Amino acid sequence: MNPSHFLTLNRNPDLTLNPNNLTARAAGLELRLTLRSAILVLIVLLFTASAHAQWLTQPLPLKTGWNAVYLHVDATHDTLDNLVGNDPSIPIEEIWMWTPNPTAAQFVTSPQTPSQPTYWLNWVRTGSPSASLTRLSGNVACLIRASQDYTWSLKGKPVVPGYQWSGSGLNFIGFPTVAGASAPSFDTFFTPVPELKVAAEVFAYNGGPIENNPAQVFDFTARKVNRGEAFWIRSPEFNRYFGPFEVVVSSSGGVRFGDSVGQTSVRIKNTTQQDITITLSGINSEAAPTGQAPVQGPVPVLVRGDINTTTLTYSHAALASGPLQWTLKRSGEPGSVLEIVVGVDRQQLTGSPGQLYASVLRFTDSLNYSQIDVPVSAEAGSSAGLWVGGATVSSVNHYLNKYAAATNDTDLTALLARLGLGEGVNGFHYEIDPATQRVLVFGGPQNKTGSYLLDGPPRLDAGTVARPFPLRLIVHNDGSTARLLQKVYYGVGLATNPVVATRQALLLTSQLDSARRISSVHLPTSQANVPWDFTGNMRQGAALTTTITLGADNQASNPFLHTYHPDHDNLDASFRSAVPRGTESYEVRRQITLTFTPPASDFDSLTRGGSSLNGDYQELVSFVGKPGAQRDFTVRGSFTLNRISDIGTLTR
Repeated sequence: MNPSHFLTLNRNPDLTLNPNNLTARAAGLELRLTLRSAILVLIVLLFTASAHAQWLTQPLPLKTGWNAVYLHVDATHDTLDNLVGNDPSIPIEEIWMWTPNPTAAQFVTSPQTPSQPTYWLNWVRTGSPSASLTRLSGNVACLIRASQDYTWSLKGKPVVPGYQWSGSGLNFIGFPTVAGASAPSFDTFFTPVPELKVAAEVFAYNGGPIENNPAQVFDFTARKVNRGEAFWIRSPEFNRYFGPFEVVVSSSGGVRFGDSVGQTSVRIKNTTQQDITITLSGINSEAAPTGQAPVQGPVPVLVRGDINTTTLTYSHAALASGPLQWTLKRSGEPGSVLEIVVGVDRQQLTGSPGQLYASVLRFTDSLNYSQIDVPVSAEAGSSAGLWVGGATVSSVNHYLNKYAAATNDTDLTALLARLGLGEGVNGFHYEIDPATQRVLVFGGPQNKTGSYLLDGPPRLDAGTVARPFPLRLIVHNDGSTARLLQKVYYGVGLATNPVVATRQALLLTSQLDSARRISSVHLPTSQANVPWDFTGNMRQGAALTTTITLGADNQASNPFLHTYHPDHDNLDASFRSAVPRGTESYEVRRQITLTFTPPASDFDSLTRGGSSLNGDYQELVSFVGKPGAQRDFTVRGSFTLNRISDIGTLTR
């Protein structure tokens, strides 16, 4: 741009702008606008920060000469030199980005020395070491000089609209109107704000030389508020209206679930004095530009519905099944603001850990004025980290013997026949115990002396316990192998980094007051605290299994051993040699299986998979004695595990 040229709003002496040595006069206030290097450094750092994103292409129709555009996408993933300068087919010669300083009214050192805000950053195709604009962010207005008519397809990350309105007259902005021929006129768009419709002065760029731009828009009925076009607007009224509704999210980056977040909320607000209906649709992301994380597919977004008062669970609707609608009451009335809770169905994120899923939440209104795109992203989660929870034992299988009984000799004969036995067969003799009516067994190869006769095999079916019993579970997963621990230490490691460790000696001594030890008393302890490796996968629908063995001579943890009792110390009469297994104690084997159940169909269950897992707990407890002697018990219940740390390395 030639330094002698000025951008003049309708050649009004109240507001004259020179992009190279800008001076603004508004309401008698003169500000010398200079470029501060510190602000430039900050802008560059912000622009070059990388982030997972979803992608849309914004078409920007350009006329030969000067054009004003408003960016609804963030293209800071690449430089302007790469996006424009290195492509001779793109006839863009200059780009000037309007960056009003929102803190211009504040003072740096004293009221006598006000700060001087920066308003323009520029890029020129010919290249210049002093170029202040290198990347294009979103929610900004730009002046673009094109050497011929051209539609620039700018791919970027959609951003949630965010505006700063100034009463000084320096408002260079665009509006998130619907795209294409359906865009409303200024007369229609400003109808909900009659004061703006009457008092606002609007100036637009129509291409051609700078001397003819911008030109004031006099006919509001004929001029459309095109999406992607920027306008100078001056009004004595402070303005908060940028469309018939607002969408409020936690950041302009939109909704980011990451690899573990399951739910968040989005607020929609009616800004008009009439009821309007808001429609939410899901839009797939375009393919990522070269060098950016590839998009595996759309985010499986769920929208929370009403609560079921019987089950206390929420219903939901999958956005992929079709658009959703809500009616908002007129501004200021109850029902004019609505909080929409959205979640991600993590069981559908089937990619490898860290792979990106992205799409767009598109909000439109029944007036057909606005289109607000909210980016949404999620990553396939990993179960790596430290998980702590517990099992609740609710049933244990019976081991109940049913003893044969008879009231007289006739009954006894019939009983023996039913059991396939007979008096004198194999040397056995049977009698009826007159006190209990049970049948006693004598003789035989074992030379029995009056033991009770069993009436069939033992009863082994499950029985409900009188009171559920809790068992703490500590599981660490490094991303490929899950391990069960008796205890774990969580704190600052020797290298001053957060660690999950098996021993206290691996923690920084000076930081022990902030460290935590978590223990599970039902598991056997050991000096080295060696964990038990699980087999299987730690994810919904899969299972983990491990076996814990307590040796018959494990003095620390075997419940059948009593070190100081001569009949239960597992030693011979001289207290020197261990006796065979089954003589004084048993070996105990605990085969623990955690079966992760698929989530229930309610909203909370489907969206919490990144931080909580639950399922069925089963433990096969075997008591092993002398060769061939073993008795098994099955313990069942349920379990829940919550991830308290995503540190995937177990320090030991």
